[in-house]
Amino acid sequence: MVANYDELLQRLIASALKEDIGEGDHSTLSCISPEVKGKAVLKIKEAGVLAGMKVAEAVFRFQQPDIVFHPYKKDGDAMEFGETAFEVEATVHTILQCERLVLNCMQRMSGIATLTKTYSDKLIGYKTRILDTRKTTPNFRLLEKEAVAIGGGYNHRFALYDMIMLKDNHIDYCGGIEAAIDKAYNYVQQVKPGLKIEVETRNLADVKKVLATGKVNRIMLDNFTPEQLKEAVELIGEQIETEASGGINLSNIQAYAATGVDYVSVGALIHQARSLDLSLKAVVEQ
Repeated sequence: MVANYDELLQRLIASALKEDIGEGDHSTLSCISPEVKGKAVLKIKEAGVLAGMKVAEAVFRFQQPDIVFHPYKKDGDAMEFGETAFEVEATVHTILQCERLVLNCMQRMSGIATLTKTYSDKLIGYKTRILDTRKTTPNFRLLEKEAVAIGGGYNHRFALYDMIMLKDNHIDYCGGIEAAIDKAYNYVQQVKPGLKIEVETRNLADVKKVLATGKVNRIMLDNFTPEQLKEAVELIGEQIETEASGGINLSNIQAYAATGVDYVSVGALIHQARSLDLSLKAVVEQ
């Protein structure tokens, strides 16, 4: 999890509520008094992996710190149709103003967590771990990456600032793979010691060039077939971490894992995930 998670989450919630409420929730303001209190329950309408429980509570508390939040399940739990995830007690204004943001976050996060678990289950018995990528929704990356972790995956770098990744465009603009590595290595020593360097390779010749430098922490093997990947992994050995990327899906992920590669990165964990069906329902006591 990113170091300043709580700060980023509060910023995300503030921005999202401002976007949704704007000058005021006129639907609620027009027919319900501000002091009226109520209860609501989060109903599960589709099987999968639940994600976003902590986020939901944080959203309600942002709007009203003294809410009462009763969780019946936790992040990462299997969920089935008809179950209740939580109950919240707050003013009706708080419940209605937060409803859509809570649902949007939880539905999206649960879909990502569910798909990630489907992928990670395929890797049981292998050393390979599954990574997400930066193919995320702008301003929602924090929660998408959290959902990957809830589903059993691992987070790659959070953003451009916490790891150097020299990809094909960096290498081409820089005039070659060795030049890019040398400049990045010197930059790290001078500007941010300890920052890790990963380099994308497109063939075995690139791999050999990277190994010769001795200046990187991980080699990305991009669009290698499982056969090519196996050869590259054997060449690299235990010298440097290895990551396979490109064209990896549920039907072939085990073939990639069988090569002994340390990581596989799959953008589809996030950008191909389908939101799951949840609903927030008022509890009206008779």
